[in-house]
Amino acid sequence: MNSLKTKNKKALIALIAVFVLPVISAKVVLSLNLYDGGQTNKGELLPETLAYQTLEMKNPHPKKWQIVFLLPEHCGKPCQQQLYLLKQTHTALGREQGRVEPVVLLTENSDQTALVAYQFTTAPISTQLQKQLDKQQIIIADPLGKLVTRYNLKDDEKQRLLQGKAMMNDLRKMLKLSRVG
Repeated sequence: MNSLKTKNKKALIALIAVFVLPVISAKVVLSLNLYDGGQTNKGELLPETLAYQTLEMKNPHPKKWQIVFLLPEHCGKPCQQQLYLLKQTHTALGREQGRVEPVVLLTENSDQTALVAYQFTTAPISTQLQKQLDKQQIIIADPLGKLVTRYNLKDDEKQRLLQGKAMMNDLRKMLKLSRVG
């Protein structure tokens, strides 16, 4: 009889261990930040509250995804390459091109001569949004006007090309999952 109770206790302890140990180990791994979640986006995600409306700016293209670029006062070679990347990214979208609009934001001092070779939609930038944007970066905005991801300017040309591919992958994923625009 004693051996039966011992067997039952061992079975009960083993059963509890099978269910409790994974939960405890998962809690420890998560609390010690040993697990890096499955992040597939390459751009820097922006806070959900960051939108044209909260930054006191009119949405330049409602109902369309936007690839946004702030044109600086002096558009040197890196800036020209960013504009080219913007154009090429839009072109590479293929059949999804109609859902996305490249938008160049302008300040009063922006070097608009850089836009002569391109046919981008332009819009004046609000001072609130200008404070949020660092140097030359590309931002993806959704059709509702929320700023979703940011891609900072890369100095190296190879890094810029890789960034363009990463931006394309992110944009394609968002377009695929989006029910808006």
